[in-house]
Amino acid sequence: MLQQQRTNSRGEKYVIGPTGAPLTLSDLPPPETQRWVIRRKAEVVAAVRGGLLSLDEACDRYRLTNEEFLNWQQSIDKHGLAGLRTTRLQQYR
Repeated sequence: MLQQQRTNSRGEKYVIGPTGAPLTLSDLPPPETQRWVIRRKAEVVAAVRGGLLSLDEACDRYRLTNEEFLNWQQSIDKHGLAGLRTTRLQQYR
């Protein structure tokens, strides 16, 4: 599911994030993020789907493998945000 990219009053490109709020590049988790909570994973997926970042840019920025990112995306598609919970990983496979 692709999102439409929009521009705010400051000229920044944004997409609608997982909380329903606008999400710009400056709103994304910092590149040194080590603790990946559901919201952060979902924000990165939304940014890639909306065209704020390419898949390769996201993987480089956050030191992810393509497989890891695609697993996040697939989990959201299959189970919604709850699919990103690491504590319930086995339940959703």
